[in-house]
Amino acid sequence: MIRLAIAFFVIFAVSTFPATWLLMLFIGNLDFGLSYVGTLPLGILVSALLGGSTASRSVFVT
Repeated sequence: MIRLAIAFFVIFAVSTFPATWLLMLFIGNLDFGLSYVGTLPLGILVSALLGGSTASRSVFVT
């Protein structure tokens, strides 16, 4: 159970890192002074938005 939680956290951090890092660069230019933890919630939302918008729209009818 602990291994599963650690694996989930690692996969979660790696998958949200690109969006969060780009947001840190953008927000850093606005001089807000946020860290990785400060921009992580917005990075999660952006990752979910990008993942949802680029997903295929398959409809399964049973």
